[in-house]
Order: sequence, then structure tokens, then C-alpha cells
Amino acid sequence: MSDWLIYRGAGAPHDGIEHLPPPPPWRDFDGGPLVAPPAALDPSSERRLGVQRREASHHRPGETERELVNAALYLRRPLLVTGAPGSGKSTLAHSVAYELGLGRVLGWPVVSRSTLRDGLYDYDAIGRLQDLQIARAIPAAAESGTSAGADPADEPGGGIGRYIRLGPLGTALLPSARPRVLLVDELDKSDIDLPNDLLNVLEEGEFRIPELERLSGSAPEVEVLSDDGAQVTVRDGRVRCRAFPFIVLTSNGERDFPAPLLRRCIHLHIPVPDKERLAAMVRAHFGEGADGRYEAVIDRFLDREPGDVRAVDQLFNAIHLTQKAGWTDEDEEETRRRLTAELMRPLDRTR
Repeated sequence: MSDWLIYRGAGAPHDGIEHLPPPPPWRDFDGGPLVAPPAALDPSSERRLGVQRREASHHRPGETERELVNAALYLRRPLLVTGAPGSGKSTLAHSVAYELGLGRVLGWPVVSRSTLRDGLYDYDAIGRLQDLQIARAIPAAAESGTSAGADPADEPGGGIGRYIRLGPLGTALLPSARPRVLLVDELDKSDIDLPNDLLNVLEEGEFRIPELERLSGSAPEVEVLSDDGAQVTVRDGRVRCRAFPFIVLTSNGERDFPAPLLRRCIHLHIPVPDKERLAAMVRAHFGEGADGRYEAVIDRFLDREPGDVRAVDQLFNAIHLTQKAGWTDEDEEETRRRLTAELMRPLDRTR
């Protein structure tokens, strides 16, 4: 394997990220003081990291996939990953994060109503107003110093930091020594404006929070909550990365993207897996020799009409059911075949 590969797709963690060369001069960012490295702060974070480890250990990228991932790492560019549903587009982000020790993947699942601000930060203006009204309505409690009457307006910046939480994209752009991994899932489902709205943030590696900029004279440093659930400091209402995040934008090909976005990305298309790659994936999930035991199921998965769409998850479901049901004798063979056919029904057919 070539020595230039930082991400090797081996499914095991290593310190390769420490050997990543400096960025190109036009992709060198100068964010502020470093924030603390990400940590698993709660049980839900631990569960997500566990899922990440499992997905990464089962992912088997091809040569082109490994090379383009490394191109994105070297050039500090987003990776636009296209392919059929279930081809492993999202799993790739978890594989990179786990192998290179970059913490949990920051996930932004895009829907038709998603806006750029959803990814950057959320400001609960209504919650802040309600708390101010409650605090000022109970002056006695406020004078006694109890929490029920504490006036948020007495805090630096009027306590505004308690009502701002950075989104997954905003958290990925915090200044850190190592890049975070951000998964922007199914960008093709977004409103037509979102890909264009992303352009400046992806190019500049920064964004501003107007609510904090207006207070920068009186409160230049405000603590807000990150997507990880940690308190982080925003200075002068501006967030700028130091290590550009490894960003995976996935698309099922439901729409075309504007040329300005495409030129800012490295494009990776994951083709429908052939029998060799499916066999490797089955071995990774079900153990050595599983591809031989379930060769007939793999062949059934690959036996499709032109244009039929199937996801690899369907193959895994069929094999798992075959394992757990313990179908072995000839009387049960027809049941196995019938249910396998139902589980691997093409996704673009309803009958």
C-alpha cells in the first residue's frame, strides 16, 4: 500500500493523522485558541461511538475510495459521495473518524426544510425572553440569590450564551488541532438554495453569529453549547476553523448540484458493489467463510433486472435471518428462498 495514504481503510485505529502534511496555502486557516478535543460526555455519545466502531470495522473501501478520501484530507476539501442507497456512503464518514481517531461523527441529516443556519447554530430567543420575564417577575427571589430569580441579564452578554447551541457544521468549524468529521447526509433532499448557501462557509472555513457580534464590545467572549454538549468559547461572535473538518456530503443522485459547489468538492462515486466486494463485506459482517456459505444469497442479490435498485442492507438482512432461523433441511429450503426474495425485493418496485 502506498505510503502517502493517511486513511488506509484497514478498519483499525492508528496515528496516521499525525503525519498529514500542512494544507495548501489557499486552504490554510487561522482560527483562534484551540478548543478541547471532543469527548464522549454522556451515555448517548458512548452508544454512538460504539455504533461508529462497528460500522468502521465492517467497511471495506476500494482503491479509488481510499485515494479520494486521502485527496480530500490533503487538500482540505469536502468529499461529495454519490451512489445508490445502501452503498456505504454514510459509513465512510464513520470509518474515517474511527480509523484516524477523530472523535464521534457530527451528523447533519438534511431534509427539504433544512437551512444553513440549522447546521451552524440555534438561538432560542423565545426561551431567553421567557426566562428574563420570569426572573423580573419574582424580585424577592432575585434579591435572595436563588436560582429561580437569578436574572440572566446580569451575566456577561446578558446570559445569551445559555440560549445558543452550535449545530453540527458550526461545531465542526471550531478551532481544533485535529479535524472533526462532519456527515451532511442526503444533501440532494435539500431546498434548492442550501447548496449555494454552503459555498461561502466551505470556502472561508468560518461563520459569524450576529447575536454575539452585536455584543462583542461589552462581551467579547461568550460561552455557548456545542453539538457535543460541551461549553465552548466564541470570541467576537466569530467561529473560524484551524484544522478544516473532513466533510462528507452524500447524495443519492436525486438532483444535480451547482458548478460552484462541485468545484469546491472532491467527487467520489461509489458504484454498485460487484460479487467480490459483496463477499468481502459479508465476511466482515458474518465472519470468515460466510461468503462461501451464503454464496447463493449473494448471487440472488446480484440477479436483478436492468434498472432494479437494491441496498446492501437487504442482503445482510437476508443472511442474518437465514443464520438465526437455522434453516438447514430441505423442507425449509423453500421458506428460505421465498423470504430471501421478499427481503431483497427491488426498492423501486411496490408490487
